[in-house]
Amino acid sequence: MIESQRQKQKIQTKEHLIDVAFNQFAKDGLTTTRTSDIAIAAKVSHGTVFAHFPTREILLDAVIEEFGLRITNRLHELVSVNCGIKELLEAHLKGISEYEDFYTRLVSEVRLLNESARNSLIVIQSTISFHLIQIAESEMENNKIRKMPIDLLFNTWVGLVHYYLINGDIFAPGESVLKRYGEQLVDHYMNLIKLN
Repeated sequence: MIESQRQKQKIQTKEHLIDVAFNQFAKDGLTTTRTSDIAIAAKVSHGTVFAHFPTREILLDAVIEEFGLRITNRLHELVSVNCGIKELLEAHLKGISEYEDFYTRLVSEVRLLNESARNSLIVIQSTISFHLIQIAESEMENNKIRKMPIDLLFNTWVGLVHYYLINGDIFAPGESVLKRYGEQLVDHYMNLIKLN
């Protein structure tokens, strides 16, 4: 079926609203950004936002889903088939750093969000966990890293990254935490898990 010009315009407007909302949520917060703020930033009427997203929660869910697609696609691009755990961690940080402000808001405000939004973050984390588990199991078998419970391996990494992101105003005021500390975080983590 051939798309009409109107259908194309609707799709473009929806994509534009998601992109603008992505930036507004990153700037002003997931729980405090209003749909009227997004409408103003997108240079559309408030009604246009609701024509595409009947509620603020539906818009937020769409933005988180889009973020999940972007971050998982980026991780798939950055991770080679035969990479080691260090390369995976570097790819993970590189992917997050491209969306650092939004991701920081997401992990710091997730407990305040609806169940659907929280579940979307779980799906995003599951993708990262899947890659880490595959590589870690192989590296444990080959005695490259310590044998340990996989969930602890993943949660320790994510906890370290999240701690730095959430406290970014302390560690790197006015700049990217991941650009400033990313290499150090990877090296520290590798020292924790590698065999002596």
